[in-house]
Order: sequence, then structure tokens, then C-alpha cells
Amino acid sequence: MKNEVALSGACPDECRGQRLDQVLGHLFDDYSRSRLQQWIKDGLVKVDGKIITKNRHKLLGGEQLEVQGLIEEHGEWQANDIPLNIVYEDDSIMIIDKPIDLVVHPAAGHENDTLVNGLLFHNPSLATIPRAGIVHRLDKDTSGLLVVAKTLQAHANLVDQLQSRKVSRIYHAVCCGEPVSGATIEEPIGRHPKHRKKMAVHPLGKEAITHYRIHERFRNHTYLRVKLETGRTHQIRVHMAFKGYPLFGDQTYGQRLKLIPNASDELNEFMRAFKRQALHAAELGLAHPVSGELMQWESSLPEDMLALIDLLREDVENAYGWDDDEDYWDDDY
Repeated sequence: MKNEVALSGACPDECRGQRLDQVLGHLFDDYSRSRLQQWIKDGLVKVDGKIITKNRHKLLGGEQLEVQGLIEEHGEWQANDIPLNIVYEDDSIMIIDKPIDLVVHPAAGHENDTLVNGLLFHNPSLATIPRAGIVHRLDKDTSGLLVVAKTLQAHANLVDQLQSRKVSRIYHAVCCGEPVSGATIEEPIGRHPKHRKKMAVHPLGKEAITHYRIHERFRNHTYLRVKLETGRTHQIRVHMAFKGYPLFGDQTYGQRLKLIPNASDELNEFMRAFKRQALHAAELGLAHPVSGELMQWESSLPEDMLALIDLLREDVENAYGWDDDEDYWDDDY
């Protein structure tokens, strides 16, 4: 069985002269380029009401684009008995505390043993909900909280809350470098023009807004508290790298490891072994999709980030003889 996907939008003027598949990839980047190209070939895409079946069709800007896509029902995904850390559950939603090294959605190379596979084992009825109820994602190596919708009503409500920026998502992160102060980053994010598996700040990308505050300062590194206003793919990682402060351990957007001068052997060895972005979804707040009640959950830092921060604190104490544990974040988040 297949589910229908209805998408619509106007070709931006700045995309004038680009191919149809390129513009669709820009407008609807939740879907892969290959899937969009197949929908074009299958006659499921209209430009100003006319079906276009050629990916290379050039656009002039301003055209109305419509997609009536088809996606295989999630019942084709396997249910696997994967331990889930469910911190809250009722008839409408689940709040999951995702560990590191767990992929959220099945994909090539990760067809099984993903969060979706575990959710379908826990609740087979999620096969009838778009994306098995997951309305926002965390990267494989990012830990922390995410919400899962258990009904179509809850799914539609949560998607609306996310689009209207009513869901509060606060992350804790360790970045390379020492920002002078907190700031807001407002830079559009889209697919990297050369590396399709990466995202990048790009003038033709979608609006992306990230707020960050300094929580604790170390030598050559900083513990940040980050609030998402929008939710683009890899947003925090891309924005912090663009700002010049990539997340520590980020294998995609980070920099070559730079050890701290005169640091302990223990810290240096730990830093060499840390192979994932130091990023954790620590707080999640939303209005319950049925009752409207404002709800909030918190998740403690995982052990690897706690150990990293403890070692960086010890390094500061050893270097300067004092403990810099002052809070810098604003009370509003």
C-alpha cells in the first residue's frame, strides 16, 4: 500500500534558469533528489497546472509547482525489539530519550535496528502514521529528547506547532574555540552544492535561526546552551561551524583535532577517542496535542559528554588554579 504526499510551492525568482528537479530539491529538502526525480518521471509533478516529466525542464521563476507523490506504507519497515527509553507516554504521544549511535529512520545501510523499527515493535499501529509518528529528528550521533505522535490528530497538531515555532528545543553542546559572548545566528541552510550528504549555509537555502548562550568556558573550548527557533537538517552543527566554532568531535562539519597545550595525557587521550559531535537534546517543551497543557521534559547529559566536561574543568583548574563554573545563559532559556 502507498501513501500520498501533497506538496506545493512557488519557484523562487532566484532559482530562475534552474532545472525542475533542482528547484524541487531546494523547496522540499525533506525528500531525496532521487525520489523527487522519480516523481517527475512518473508524471506526479505539475508546473502551472501542466504535468512535466523531464527533470531537466528549466524554470523561469514564479511558476506554481505541485507534487502528488507516492510513498510506500511504513508496514514494509521491520519491527525490531530494540530497548527504548520512554520518559513519557499516553494515548497521543511518546517522549523518547534517544541514545547516541541510534539511527532514527531506516535508510540504505540502516534498514533495521533504527528507532523507527523499535517504535513499530513497541506499537505496531504506528505503521499507519506518517514516518511512524516521528515529527522531528535527531542525528545518529546526537542524543536526547524527541516526541513521537501516536495518532493522526496528534501528528498534525505537532507538525503545526513545529512549523509555527511553538515547540521549545534546547540543546547542550561543547564547541571548539572560545566565543566572546552568546549570539543569534540567522543564516539560510540548504543542501551543500557539491556534497549532497552535507548541508551548508547557502543564499538559496531555507530560513534557519539558532540562538546560543555561553554556559561555561574552558581552554580552547566552550560549553554552550543552544535554542532552536527553526529545525533544518544539521542546523546547530552547520551554524556553529559557519560561525567558526564547530562542535567538538563533529566528523562532518568539524575541524582537525587540536589538542590543548600542556593538557593532561588523560584529557588528550579522551579527546582523541571522542568521535561524535558533542551535542545533546536536553530540554523539550510543547503543548499537549489533545489537552493543550504545556508540558516539558529534561534529559541529563550522556556519560561521554559529562566525562568530557569534567576533564575540561580539571584542565582549567590545573592551568589557572581556579574553577570557572559561572552560568552565562539568560533566564528566558
